[in-house]
Amino acid sequence: MTKSELIQRLAERNPHLYQRDIEKIVGTIFDEITEALARGDRVELRGFGAFSIKKRDARTGRNPRTGESVDVGEKCIPFFKTGKQLRERLNTE
Repeated sequence: MTKSELIQRLAERNPHLYQRDIEKIVGTIFDEITEALARGDRVELRGFGAFSIKKRDARTGRNPRTGESVDVGEKCIPFFKTGKQLRERLNTE
């Protein structure tokens, strides 16, 4: 599902809201999650999961074309851990 599909589905389920308002709400939620992660904070949505960042140490990598050693700097990557309720819902038989 893309962001625009999410907005469309929310608009269909909430006909009393304008689509432009739903777009602002969804955009604000994503922006707040992004800003919290940029600050190094953890974002937890109970029953759904938690967003956090993990630091990758600097390392020496290889250029796949030339085989030459390349220094790769330290970086942060986003990480998502599913919540218990989401895992249970996905794995029901």
